[in-house]
Amino acid sequence: MPEDDAFSTIMSSVDTPLIVVTTGNDTDGVREWGGCLVGFHTQASIDPERYCLWLSKANHTTRVAQRSTHLVVHFLTADDLALAERFGTLTGDHDDKFAGLRTEAGPGGVPVLLDCPHRLVVRRTSLLDEGGDHLCLATEPVAVASGGPFTPLRLSDAAHLTPGHEAEERHAPPTERAPG
Repeated sequence: MPEDDAFSTIMSSVDTPLIVVTTGNDTDGVREWGGCLVGFHTQASIDPERYCLWLSKANHTTRVAQRSTHLVVHFLTADDLALAERFGTLTGDHDDKFAGLRTEAGPGGVPVLLDCPHRLVVRRTSLLDEGGDHLCLATEPVAVASGGPFTPLRLSDAAHLTPGHEAEERHAPPTERAPG
């Protein structure tokens, strides 16, 4: 099996839980919000608590996140496919993904989705661009909420969705680690 196929096989077998990441700011009375469906994320430290997530360079949300201090990591349940579809198939470049949703502004003006009871409000501590098609944001939790144990919505549950941005739209310059 070629190496790329083996990597894809392993990654597709992992079946990552999906999250919606929202971010925003309010500068001089002008509200800017972004949000997207994310499959690349993980706890990154126990003490101190840290959480990392990776945002596609093609997404409007990534540009908003670079100008924001906070983000909200909303953990989706098995019943949240419609929310995954909204944040995964629409693009903030053209659509208001928050229209009709119950929200409130959190720290730094970040949008909190009130109907997602499992969430981390995080402060960005660093950003890493190692040359791939996603940016890594390292964060620290500043508030945590949970409605109790839940069954997460997984990548395989949303595999039929068509992304708001295609892979070809992602910026992926060559690096010394990857062929150009």
